[in-house]
Amino acid sequence: MPPKSRKIAIMGFRSVGKSSLTIQFVENQFVDSYDPTIENTFHKTMKVKGQEYQLKLVDTAGQDEYSIFPQSYSMDIHGYVLVYSINSTKSFEVVRALYEKLLDMTGKVHVPIVLVGNKVDLRVERVVSYEEGRQAADYMKAAFLEASAKQNQIFCRWCKVCIKQPPPSKTCRQQEYYRLYSDRSLQTKTKRYQITTTLSWASNSSNTPSYL
Repeated sequence: MPPKSRKIAIMGFRSVGKSSLTIQFVENQFVDSYDPTIENTFHKTMKVKGQEYQLKLVDTAGQDEYSIFPQSYSMDIHGYVLVYSINSTKSFEVVRALYEKLLDMTGKVHVPIVLVGNKVDLRVERVVSYEEGRQAADYMKAAFLEASAKQNQIFCRWCKVCIKQPPPSKTCRQQEYYRLYSDRSLQTKTKRYQITTTLSWASNSSNTPSYL
């Protein structure tokens, strides 16, 4: 069977370990230093039940509850991995806000979601309980697990949840969003053209007042 392509977006608050989890999964090594991510893309090939999948993992920049949900992260995505840190209430609030923004954009989430409570090795610093994470996942209809890139715990389970789904199709709300977005872009370009044309006409007209 030919390989199937899958694109997965990994999202969450800054410094929750999105990159560390991704690099551990792709390269089997732990990166301890924190370097704020703008956006990185990783590739990995894996086989599930005899089917080969070519994965494109989009390691996104850190979001917060006020971030606008990026349009590019709702297009051709086969699954979302929402990551929080068990020692950060703020990061837990952010993943819940991200889910609500995803709902606002799509109306209904038609692709798998995996909620990951990271840094489980920091148990003494835990402020988000396992049960709270489980309840949030139930609300999102998401798979749930706690993990630690530092301890090299098995983390490929989340990927298997995402890759076995068929390619997503745009919902009516997404299509309307893109149409409005395109219309606004066209209107902006038209206004700029009109302003430029008017200024050009004014500068070349013999009737241009001397004070212009």
